Amino acid sequence: MTRKVADCRRFPSETNCTLTIAGEEEEVVQAATEHAVSVHKHTDSPELREQIRNTLELEKTSDTA
Repeated sequence: MTRKVADCRRFPSETNCTLTIAGEEEEVVQAATEHAVSVHKHTDSPELREQIRNTLELEKTSDTA
């Protein structure tokens, strides 16, 4: 499973938000959208979800076990 990450620290905000969300792509898009609406006062829309999806990164994993 490839996990994706949404990291608010990558984007300027009035609250200096530091939230990071990681999981499967659809989970992250859903959670990040809810966060963007409730905390950052964005409007939930297909455009917002697509913007979020386009900013997701692959989770960095450690090769050490």
